Amino acid sequence: MFKMNKAAGKKGVKLCAALLTAVIMITGCSSGSGGASDGNWVSIEDRYTVDPEKPAWQLDKKEEVTDLTWYVNADWWNTDFGKDIVTKKIKEDLNINIKFITGDDTKLNTFFAGGDMPDLLTVFDSNSPVVQKAATWAMPLNDLAEKYDPYFNKVAAADTLNWFQLADGKTYGYPNYSNTQADYDSGNIPAKTAFIIRKDVYEALGSPVIGTPEEFENVMKQIKEKFPTLIPFGFNSIGEGTGSLGDTLQDFIGVPLETENGEFYDRNQDEDYLTWLKTLNKVYRDGNISDDSFADDGTAFEEKVKSGKYATMLLDGTPQQGGNLQIYLSANEGKEYVAIDGPQSTKGNAPTLNQSGITGWMINFISKDAKDPAKAMQIFTYLLSEEGQLLMNYGIEGETYKKNADGTVELLPAVKDLQLHNADKFKKEYRMGEFMFFGHDRHKALSADAFPEAIKQMQEWGKGKLKPHFILENISPNQGTPEARALSAINAKWNSTLVSMVRAKDDASFDNALAAYKSFLGENRWDDIVKIRSEKMKQNKEKLGIQ
Repeated sequence: MFKMNKAAGKKGVKLCAALLTAVIMITGCSSGSGGASDGNWVSIEDRYTVDPEKPAWQLDKKEEVTDLTWYVNADWWNTDFGKDIVTKKIKEDLNINIKFITGDDTKLNTFFAGGDMPDLLTVFDSNSPVVQKAATWAMPLNDLAEKYDPYFNKVAAADTLNWFQLADGKTYGYPNYSNTQADYDSGNIPAKTAFIIRKDVYEALGSPVIGTPEEFENVMKQIKEKFPTLIPFGFNSIGEGTGSLGDTLQDFIGVPLETENGEFYDRNQDEDYLTWLKTLNKVYRDGNISDDSFADDGTAFEEKVKSGKYATMLLDGTPQQGGNLQIYLSANEGKEYVAIDGPQSTKGNAPTLNQSGITGWMINFISKDAKDPAKAMQIFTYLLSEEGQLLMNYGIEGETYKKNADGTVELLPAVKDLQLHNADKFKKEYRMGEFMFFGHDRHKALSADAFPEAIKQMQEWGKGKLKPHFILENISPNQGTPEARALSAINAKWNSTLVSMVRAKDDASFDNALAAYKSFLGENRWDDIVKIRSEKMKQNKEKLGIQ
């Protein structure tokens, strides 16, 4: 590591970038060069005078259009801007034009290596050096708000700002879907996990209880016998992870989040969880879990959801599968998927379903190279405000939605019809619910139109079963450390071990796979990783005021 002095300023940042590869550069550059003295602090003297009671975008008299470049570290992001009703309105209100650039980590690194940073930047990994070293390349939101748009502090969540605060006491990034304890307490956050079964199958079997391992095994056998063309049990695509058989299943059966002493708890080795993995192994050996389920990618899995191929599923991400479930429902009324209690803890633990935590999902930054940071800050404030949230979710009042007397929101009939029957056109022309850099579930709770009909019963089933996992957020060892590299190897080992255990040919093979994993832990700094995680959990609790 080396430090840059303030005199070197932005030039120093670029020199650092040129010398090192991007990730190493971000890891190596000291946050000591960041702060309010760096960045393109343009004057707004001839444009407006800040007003804490009014958003700056309503005050700014700048006449020329501001062109901004916004990098999103995701290839799948829709780069259109100004063509649909949502982004067209943003363009008009803020007098801006945004050029979106997308890519993966390699492209992200080229920005740092080349030193030619975009105006705004969105990433997803809060534990990455890009986020942890944001003080070296991004502008602090606290200072931006004070200088350009103090109204930001009225629309930003104080808990979220505090959560993302770096060692210098400033906050550089702001996420979407950052749920605080108050959000959980409000009941406005819907569950996204459910054990679902096809209604026709459920009724044909006499609406059985599937709570214990024995009941689960038995019902899967009955499904195979009565519905031989169906796959009795399915789960999210495995890919390089664990699909919904890892932490999702652990949450579903209520595996503890921490030890009794408040330290890190290895949920993968929880006795209750392992009992259910052994059950899944028996179900697999009975031929009631398809081998294809371990090989299918996301697209193949979605095709099976659309066609109702699975009789039951442990599904994580019901909103993401909402379109596919709706397609199946529309074509198979009476056979739709419904949520039931499904597998339950053998120890009597209640479900602890997870949702987006306080870290959120997409994390947005304004770079020190931003040509007009005042305008960039106005975007943050605008999109976080009630006006921006309603626009992103429901469009324009009177054109796409109406407000009811009770404060709820309802799409106008023609728009609703398009949403239900022509999803592609709806997405292209309206883009509502998609432009979600600063989205939040509390605004989706304003309308029954915010989610597809196919998942509403599942969300209703999930009420009261959510539990914040805040203490487990961002507790991995810092990237670039030996412990981080060891954890990466351990995670990969666990993913392959989990598949081996579920697919084991007999009990001995199951036990051998687990034993090999435990040995791997001992050979890869596991004790050191547990210490780091426990310490970070302690820091999380202090930050959140949890005793």
